[in-house]
Amino acid sequence: MLGGAATYISLASSYFTQTRIVAVVGDDFAQEDADLLASRGIDLEGLERVPGKTFFWAGKYSDDMNDRTTLQTDLNVFADFKPKLPESYQNARYLLLGNIQPSLQRMVHQQMKHLRLGGGDTMNFWISDFRAELLETIKTWDFLLINDGEARMLSGETNLKKAAAKILAMGPHTVIIKRGEYGAMLFRKDSYFVVPGYLLENVFDPTGAGDCFAGGFIGYLAEHGFDLEGDHISRGMLSRAVIYGSVMGSFCCEKFGVERFRTLTRAEIDARFEEFRQFTKF
Repeated sequence: MLGGAATYISLASSYFTQTRIVAVVGDDFAQEDADLLASRGIDLEGLERVPGKTFFWAGKYSDDMNDRTTLQTDLNVFADFKPKLPESYQNARYLLLGNIQPSLQRMVHQQMKHLRLGGGDTMNFWISDFRAELLETIKTWDFLLINDGEARMLSGETNLKKAAAKILAMGPHTVIIKRGEYGAMLFRKDSYFVVPGYLLENVFDPTGAGDCFAGGFIGYLAEHGFDLEGDHISRGMLSRAVIYGSVMGSFCCEKFGVERFRTLTRAEIDARFEEFRQFTKF
């Protein structure tokens, strides 16, 4: 079924702001999947179609849904992907680099002309096998999204507060550590913010939840014109962006694949945000 970081990120962010997608698919990519993205107003000019098969991933989850084992990864047309941004994309103010080889993330970042905020995601494979390339890439980012295991791997620290401090010293101004059902933590050099996970009674499929978190986070900041420049950065807005990210991740888990986004409304998203506000207030 339809998946991938660019898919989940763009679907989530499209509820907050105009979203443009940069990706590659093969000639097996279903028109109905492209139609779903277009129905959310996502600009597909940067979606490259080439002969061959689309990237494929398969995995299985532990009983508590917190850990997963990759069963199959086929790069297919992704193996030769060289992202080329349409000219209309290059003036966008916000950039979210999904989980991809660090050199390709850097290639996209360098094509952006007037960024207010740019950063991205990474994973254990890039941390262990492409470390030097990854460090060169993230040193120019404004923010890094990473899960707790990957934060420990990247930093060499088991304590997450120490891990965040080491990662901040690598370049990003802001580090968001995702912790699955246990929520998320946002760290800056002078502060941090911790939010619990949203308690779902039934988790059908956590695939893409981290990417939906990322899409909600950057989408909310873009909606409000957030800018990291200057000395008066709104910590409150960053904190709200983390909560909206958590909201989008929670909706993703409610059905398999991207199915929840076929019916999800902004009103439901804002209502769940208010739920977060209520159950974390004291």
